[in-house]
Amino acid sequence: MLSKVQRSFRPRSTLSVVRGLHKSALDVVQRPTSEETVTSSFGRFIQSVQPRHLSPKVLQRSKRMVLDSIGVGLLGSTTEVFDLALQHCKHMYAPDDISFVYGHSGTKLSPTLAAFVNGVAAHSMDFDDTWHPATHPSGAVLPALLAICDMLPSNSKPSGVDLLMAFNVGIEIQGRLMRFSNEAHNIPKRFHPPSVVGTMGSAAACARLLSLDRLQCSHALAIAASLAGAPMANAATQSKPLHIGNASRLGLEAALLASRGLEASPLVLDAVPGVAGFSAFYEDYAPRPLAYPEEEEHSFLLDEQDMAFKRFPAHLGMHWVADAAAIIHKTLVGLSTGSFSPGMVQDILLRVPQSKYINRPFPESEHQARHSFQFNACTALLDGEVTVQSFQPEALLRPELHTLLSRVRVEHPDDNPANFDRMYGEVEVTLVSGDVLRGRCDTFYGHWRNPLSNESLRKKFRNNAGAVLIPEKVDALVEAVEGLEYLTDCKPLLAQLQ
Repeated sequence: MLSKVQRSFRPRSTLSVVRGLHKSALDVVQRPTSEETVTSSFGRFIQSVQPRHLSPKVLQRSKRMVLDSIGVGLLGSTTEVFDLALQHCKHMYAPDDISFVYGHSGTKLSPTLAAFVNGVAAHSMDFDDTWHPATHPSGAVLPALLAICDMLPSNSKPSGVDLLMAFNVGIEIQGRLMRFSNEAHNIPKRFHPPSVVGTMGSAAACARLLSLDRLQCSHALAIAASLAGAPMANAATQSKPLHIGNASRLGLEAALLASRGLEASPLVLDAVPGVAGFSAFYEDYAPRPLAYPEEEEHSFLLDEQDMAFKRFPAHLGMHWVADAAAIIHKTLVGLSTGSFSPGMVQDILLRVPQSKYINRPFPESEHQARHSFQFNACTALLDGEVTVQSFQPEALLRPELHTLLSRVRVEHPDDNPANFDRMYGEVEVTLVSGDVLRGRCDTFYGHWRNPLSNESLRKKFRNNAGAVLIPEKVDALVEAVEGLEYLTDCKPLLAQLQ
């Protein structure tokens, strides 16, 4: 028997999402009109780009993103903020047992609510991937796609290629939109990027997986623009993970509304004088149409710009100062014959980019600590590394850590911009003996210029997923994701997440 959502979902397009016609939908080609707009070119791209446009490099990189996102989502399902979001959904909405929830085998929600809570899980510890220009792309897209996969009948599940195609469409749309703005290349000050481009990427990915036609894809983007945006003031709070959860959920909502025939501005992505569309989010927004994939062989941005994967759960900028401080830690341990004491330190100088929301001298919560240059540098000085456990209450309250924090000064050199592609982290420690120790990190391990090896990424995944799944399921998930393009349907992947 079909669920309420399965019965009610009827795309206005003649394309069907059932297995037999879903595949043919990927082959439909619609020619551009002579008056094509930026918005319509995006809709056409979403509907018409083909799996053959996914290069081996893009397939490999996107599967790494899927694996990492599932892992941080599973670990995130153990957090307080996730539990608050899940309890809210269970108590405020009628039961609708359709789509799985990370880490809770006996719980299912409606597809949109599952997309929401799983998106919250993915960002609850700030452990998810980061791209350039700065955003967290996977957590906004993957939970919505997995919710759709669960929503569709057993005999109509998308194939692994279908899932990867939709996922890459969602990532590509985010990257293209951010590259239309120079402002977007820097660490944000106004809107949290995943709440803006993430919502658009989710809408695009869902529209693709649901086989919407070109006009419906354009409308889905325009509807999503009306549901997008969250202020940076909520960074370093429990509300920041809601940005990713809402991006995933509301992008799915936009695609479902478009499938029912809801229309929106046909020029939302265009630069229209006197009327703000997507330019409301980026003041220097200068859009260009996407080329037609059949006329110009499409190259995905993921081909040229790899992803950053974090080794510990904190804002990406923290990885530079943590690695720089870890260099000094080794020297300090050697000087003190293995028993380093904060009393040895007279002064700590951090040379970091100017970015107010990650300059937090004395963080008072785990979320503030994840966004504090000072905390992460001092933790690495004290322990030699930053880990998942570094943000536990007992670690945050250590007297020796606060002794180090009280000795930190911060400088913002002109040659150190708030840009993840150009910044560096430098730590200078002056000892009471007068000795000065320096550590500098230009590219940390995990950055797109120095990516995690497959072995390191699998280790991170196993540690994260192992917090809630038995080893057999963890192994099966690795196998399913790494062979995703060979799956005739997504059931083997979903089975391990149920």
